[in-house]
This record gives sequence, structure tokens and C-alpha cells, in this order.
Amino acid sequence: MVGGHRMSSLPIAHRSAKPPANRRERHRAETRERLFHAALRLFAERGFQETTVEAITEAADVGKGTFFNYFPTKEHVLASFGDERIAMIARAVEDARKRRGPVLPVIKHLTTNLVGQESAALLRSIYAAHASCTPVRAELQKRLRRARRLFTEMLLLAQQRGEIRQDLAAAELARLIQIVFHGVALSWALNAESGLCETTAAVWNFLAPALSPRSKQESRRER
Repeated sequence: MVGGHRMSSLPIAHRSAKPPANRRERHRAETRERLFHAALRLFAERGFQETTVEAITEAADVGKGTFFNYFPTKEHVLASFGDERIAMIARAVEDARKRRGPVLPVIKHLTTNLVGQESAALLRSIYAAHASCTPVRAELQKRLRRARRLFTEMLLLAQQRGEIRQDLAAAELARLIQIVFHGVALSWALNAESGLCETTAAVWNFLAPALSPRSKQESRRER
């Protein structure tokens, strides 16, 4: 039970890239967007636990019951936020597969822009919700595993094309990169001294040499 509601399994519901076909569908999509962004804004201002469904519908200027036509609980708003990130990673994987050129620029762009322009306050609220709510944390862990598998696919492609080191498994590299950049996002949310994209880009540039292919001579020296 979280925030007064029992949390069911949260399905991954990627947004369609195609615009809704008719007026009714467009209206539904617009209403969902208003609710989604109103909820995120209030999570940032008040915190996740303190934000009520009624406050969300008020901010979105819709009836309270309308919320439940789009989100079973407010926890599902966080799930949708996470699903958008998974969808971004999935699109990057498709891009990497289709590219004839290097894959590493795709990975760099994704890693340094995945969180986007979200405010520090919103990220703090999201991390607090994951830390304090066991069901929310369980759903985060599912998405982390899915994201890691997708990153592994891209890193494996980069290894096959000779762009990055092969002495570590792609899955292990994906795990380490995920840990680093989640840590960067949390650290930035707690102390936003510069822009998030600027910070993640600086961290990537710092780490990139460690991903470079390693010569046999370097490998022998380390042994």
C-alpha cells in the first residue's frame, strides 16, 4: 500500500510516436499530458508523498475522477516517467543497430541526455519516492534491469565494431555505466552547481578513455 492505494503491477506503456488520429484521441492524449506534467510539477514543489490526486487534478483543471481514467494511482505517474526513459533507450538501440558508423556517439548522447532538463527538485522527489516506497522501488528495479539489458546491446555492438574495450563483458560495462550516471544524477539533484547535461557530459568525457580498446601490451602490464 503506497500513498493510500494498493500498487498493482505497472505495465510499460511507451508513448506512440504517431499523433492521435481523431479529435477524441487527441483530447485524451492532451488530458493525459496535462495530468502527467501537473503531477511532476507538484512532486517537485511538494514532494511525492505530500502530493494528492486531488491536487493533481486541480492543477490540471480536470475533475478528480478523470485522473483514474489515465493513471490507476499517482505511483503510475512515476512509472510513466520511467517508461519514457526506457523508450528513449530502446530508440537509441534501434538507431545503433541501423548505423553503419560508430555506435559510441549514440551511447554518449543517450547517457548524457537521458534525464534531460528535469529540475533538481523533481529528481529529489523521485529519488525520495523510490527510497521510501518499497513497491515503487521494486518497479524502479525492473526498469533498471530493462535499461541495463538495452545498454548491454549497444555496448556489445560497440565491442564488435572495435570501438571499446573487450576485456570486460558488455553486461559488466553496462552495469558500471548505469551505477555511475545514476550516482551523477542523484549527486546533481542534491547539489546542482551546474547544468545536469553539462555535468553528465563532463563525467562522460572523464570516463571515455577507460572505455577505449586496450592493447595487448597494456593488458600484459596490468597482469
